[in-house]
Amino acid sequence: MKIERNIFYWMMIIGIILSSCVKDKEFDAPDLECSDAVFTFISISELKNMYNGETIQIQEDLVINGYVISSDKEGNFFNIIHFQDEPSNPTDGMQIELELRDAHLFFNVGQQVIIKLKGLYLGESKGVYKIGGVFTSFGNRSVGRLPKNVVFDHVLISCKENVGIVPTSVKVSEINESMLNTLVVVTDVEIKQEELGETFAIKEEETLRTLIDCDDNELVIVNSGYADFQAEILPDKMGTATGILTMDNNKFQLIIRSVDDLSFNQERCEDLIDEFTSSSIFISEIADPDNNAGARFVELYNASVESLSLNGWVLERYTNDNSEVSSSIDLSEYIIEANGLLVISPNSEEFKNVYGFDPDIAVGTNSPADSNGDDTIVLVDPFGRIIDIFGVIGEDGSNTDHEFEDGKAVRKIEIVSGNPVFTITEWTIYNDTGDEGTINQPQNAPLDFSPGVR
Repeated sequence: MKIERNIFYWMMIIGIILSSCVKDKEFDAPDLECSDAVFTFISISELKNMYNGETIQIQEDLVINGYVISSDKEGNFFNIIHFQDEPSNPTDGMQIELELRDAHLFFNVGQQVIIKLKGLYLGESKGVYKIGGVFTSFGNRSVGRLPKNVVFDHVLISCKENVGIVPTSVKVSEINESMLNTLVVVTDVEIKQEELGETFAIKEEETLRTLIDCDDNELVIVNSGYADFQAEILPDKMGTATGILTMDNNKFQLIIRSVDDLSFNQERCEDLIDEFTSSSIFISEIADPDNNAGARFVELYNASVESLSLNGWVLERYTNDNSEVSSSIDLSEYIIEANGLLVISPNSEEFKNVYGFDPDIAVGTNSPADSNGDDTIVLVDPFGRIIDIFGVIGEDGSNTDHEFEDGKAVRKIEIVSGNPVFTITEWTIYNDTGDEGTINQPQNAPLDFSPGVR
């Protein structure tokens, strides 16, 4: 009986020990006394001004304060706290790196913290300022994590009441560097169409997803592959995204604290139709001057009475008898005005020297604008359709009716639309050795050419 009682008691003790183990992060935070000590503070801006281009250790008894805006509760932040200078309408923000897991148990969002700077290191990376410990690699110092045994010697909790944080409302197009390391709420955004159905992040990999507004302005959102919400599917509606604004490679990025930071309950933007086709756009002149290969060009004309976007349009070159595209020019960023011309040059400096003005589009050598007269030039719309063509794909132009070597090919003035089939009667062609229907008369720049004039 005694043995049985001992076994029973030991089982009770083991049960109590096991039940007391904490496996969930939702336990009460340790009690920390707040500080109501009186300090003389410097501003975050003044601290940043101390940075001289290299990581430095702060030697003076300086103190800053700020309001916590990040949280590691769901794992999208790790060993870092972001803070800004005011709970609303902030003018500055930065971050402190520290060895402290579950920092949200000590520092709540909206809580004012007081940071003693003496002994800490100040640095900057990719436009974001940070303080913390030091990390040295190959003799170069950078800001690293503040060791956990000294975290609470430097970072104090203010006794000031936590009134919460009011994020700065902003559109994607309005984001600027003054908002870095502050909490913002980006309005009227949605996940980019191509990423719908994906998870927030790839497991155990930092993953970039894309927010986009109805005007196609984009903002990268950064998600940790270790975040609690890593495997959740990205929302397919539109709304607001709240997070800390950071920067990488001169591009703004947003880091959310949880999926609750995305409030997507509106219908998505209607597809913005900005790709058009039109047979009114066509090739009006191709030049290969006999006296100056640097003065070559291709000219496009819009016979329409309205300006047209070239978004998605491509100009292609099939060299010699190639049946595959040799080079191409993406025309997407250009608009061609009503009854207007676009002149494309492979040598903009020489073009200006010869013709006296800058081309509309400057491209490189060996491009469609740099043909030596025996190639095929093709204009393709956003939907992959050939709108206009000079030459025959797969046929070398030498000694044919589509040779313009040492000369030019000019569209006759009565032609007002493109033609997906090369038709010699639409062109006046000059060359040195072309076939019947062409004029064997080499042309010299600038006198024999008229770029920019229809």
